Parts: sequence; structure tokens; C-alpha cells
Amino acid sequence: MGPSVPLRIGIPYLWIALGIAAATLAPPPAGAVTVDGDLGYASDYIVRGISQTGGRSAGQIDLRVGTQDGTFVGVFASTLERLWHHEYGPTTGWDYELEAYVGHRFDLSPSWSTTLTGTSYSYLRGNAPFSDDYQEIALTTSYQDLWSLELAAIPNAVRWRWEDRLGRYAAYVASTSAQIPLPGRLAFTAGAGYYTTEADGYAFGNAGLAFEFKSLRVDLGYYVAADHAARLFPYGRAGKHFAASVNWHF
Repeated sequence: MGPSVPLRIGIPYLWIALGIAAATLAPPPAGAVTVDGDLGYASDYIVRGISQTGGRSAGQIDLRVGTQDGTFVGVFASTLERLWHHEYGPTTGWDYELEAYVGHRFDLSPSWSTTLTGTSYSYLRGNAPFSDDYQEIALTTSYQDLWSLELAAIPNAVRWRWEDRLGRYAAYVASTSAQIPLPGRLAFTAGAGYYTTEADGYAFGNAGLAFEFKSLRVDLGYYVAADHAARLFPYGRAGKHFAASVNWHF
């Protein structure tokens, strides 16, 4: 993961929320708190159809603490890579992404659940003279491990146009994903969604296969996003491409 770096969080209220959540974890009975995580490698780190690494690979780790009643806090980290734009010369970038999140899962029935999550995204050790950090709140409704629908709001999304940072705007995302078991340890995976701001938006989607064996999961997918979406993000790579990932759950 590289050397340690200082933490930059754009808005401190997330840490207040984390403190409140931690306080709720303080007095639970023995065995009520679980600690788990995932260690992974991705050939291309793709979020909502957009590569965060310009088509390059990334190492990732996710650590979570949860309670039996559904409250959880966690941290996700991924390597990034500063990119070179061949037409315009060197561009700005960051070496790491850090996500701090807190949420609660509401079990509606044995099969249905709804999860409310707040996440703060931080971009670390970069050469940009400004912050690209932002916050997001998401509501996800799920049916077992087979289907989910997510609605997310980003009050301070950073808007780009290629190398030019235009400012901050509200952004909204609606997406759905499905996983259909196949014979053996295989599953068919698919997803689709739409990302929109005040001035622009784009559709994205994916389809692929997943293989699970005990704590190991391997995914291979084909990802698509509208070409013009590339200009909205500093790592703008959209279009159509394959990507694979390997994750070990611990």
C-alpha cells in the first residue's frame, strides 16, 4: 500500500457521526460485535462505470466493525496512480483513495433489508493545489444477496472538464445490481445506473461472472459508460472495457 500518509477529510461532521456510532458500540454484550474485512486486487478500479486508475490496477483493503442490530463503521482504502494525459501533458492526480463510512442495516423481513450509509471520500498524497474530497449518503434496498437498488446523493461533488476543475455541484445516482446463481460456484452478475449533476449526466452498466470458493471471490466483468462521462472526472476513462478482481474475505 505504500508509505503512510496524513489523513484529509473535507468535512469534520463525518467524524462526529463516527464518534456517535462508536458510542453505540461501547456497551454491547459479549459476542455482539463483529470485525471483518476484505483484501483485494483489481485489474482496473471502476466506480459507476468510470475507471479511478485510468485502466491501471489497484490494491485494496476494507475493514469493518458491526453489531448484531445492524450498525457498522468501516474504512476502505485503494491505491490510485497519477496519470499522464498524452495530448495535454501531465495532469493532476492522487496516490490513494480513503473512504470512511458509517451506517445501519434495517432488516425488514428474513429476505428484505434496507441500509442507510454515509461515506466520506478522501484523496491523498496528490499534486493538486485543491481538495477533491466529497461526501455521500446512500439508501440501499436489497433482496437477500440476489438484487439491490441504491439511491445516493452527493451534496458537494467535484465537477471536472478534462483537466479543468469547474467547482462543486450536487449530484445524484440511481443504480441497481443483481446476482443470479449458476451451476457450481458460479454466478451471473449485472448492474445498471445513472449519474446526474445540474449540468450533465451519463448512464453506466456492467455484466459478468463471479466465482466463489470459501473466503475467496473472483469477478470478471464487462463495463460500459457513456464516452462523454470521461470529462467529468480527473481519471476520466469510460467507454467499454473488461476488468477483473480477486477478493479474500477475513
